[in-house]
Amino acid sequence: MPVIEKVRAPARRKLKAPAPLPLDTILRGDCVAAMKALPDASIDCIFADPPYNLQLGGELFRPDGSHVDAVTDDWDRFDTFAAYDRFTRAWLKEARRILKPDGTIWVIGSYHNIFRVGTAIQDMGFWILNDIVWRKSNPMPNFKGTRFTNAHETLIWASMGEKARYTFNYRSLKTLNDELQMRSDWEFAICSGAERLKGEDGHKVHPTQKPEALLYRVMLAATHPGDVVLDPFFGTGTTGAVAKRLGRRFIGIEREETYIAAAEARIEAALPLDESLLRTMQAPRNAPRVAFGTLVENGLIAPGAVLTDAKRRWRVTVRADGSLAGDGGEGSIHKLGAAVQGAPSCNGWTFWHHEGEGGLAPIDTLRQRWLLATQP
Repeated sequence: MPVIEKVRAPARRKLKAPAPLPLDTILRGDCVAAMKALPDASIDCIFADPPYNLQLGGELFRPDGSHVDAVTDDWDRFDTFAAYDRFTRAWLKEARRILKPDGTIWVIGSYHNIFRVGTAIQDMGFWILNDIVWRKSNPMPNFKGTRFTNAHETLIWASMGEKARYTFNYRSLKTLNDELQMRSDWEFAICSGAERLKGEDGHKVHPTQKPEALLYRVMLAATHPGDVVLDPFFGTGTTGAVAKRLGRRFIGIEREETYIAAAEARIEAALPLDESLLRTMQAPRNAPRVAFGTLVENGLIAPGAVLTDAKRRWRVTVRADGSLAGDGGEGSIHKLGAAVQGAPSCNGWTFWHHEGEGGLAPIDTLRQRWLLATQP
């Protein structure tokens, strides 16, 4: 009889459970190395504000001789364009690996770098959905008088591919913009006043701190509550502070300890919105136009604030995207004002009132305050 040898079946390898994400955490160190430690397809959205490689030829001074606090830090210096391109492709490669198939990436930059970044984004298989112009209402002048004032930056918004699914909260953005389709030119002021973080010496903590209103709009547009937003160039934590407010989770990567300390304090102080306020609208002129959502984005009226009509007959609550909810249902300031009155139309600016220092006042007073603060 033939000898039958017993062959031992190879031992089954136990699959390792994916490592938990370091949610609501700032990872210290190089962004490429930190991203390599994150699992594949684990991130819903990336917002990246990489070094601009400004190529400044020296110190900048105003006509009166005072020094301009520009970006002169070592982290913004690259020896050649080729070196910058290698860095860009290295972090974008990891970004593509860790994004979910339906995730999106936002990258902001100036004319110094955004075209090089855009080329790399397309070369690596991302599909550009929009380029968005952030028009600065208070840009830094061109002190030498040799060029146009550089009054904007560009955001590239891209999906994982031409056929990829992605999140776009169209209805919320339309509501935020007073029932007009949101365009790709956004106007915000650069950080100043109380929002601008300053050190004990009175100087800016970070030279290119982004306004929270900008990140508010990005996250409201392309994420849902609970989504994970990664910022590989975390700086002073604008992404983290806004994510906390809007009920998103964040992961930040930063190598400068001064920025990390400022970001941690800032995020600790940020107040998350009540869960019910995170529900947003779903899809189904001579004077400057201001959307009610602009006041919400910039903190003149907070999500959760209660509005009433002048006689206090109806009460509604402001939500994160500028919509209202309460008596009569939900909608924009104009549509819900018309609904509660059974009228064909309504000017929500004068119908709805907020509780001010002197009692009830139309929300139009907040709009006028915004115009006075932002118009030249």
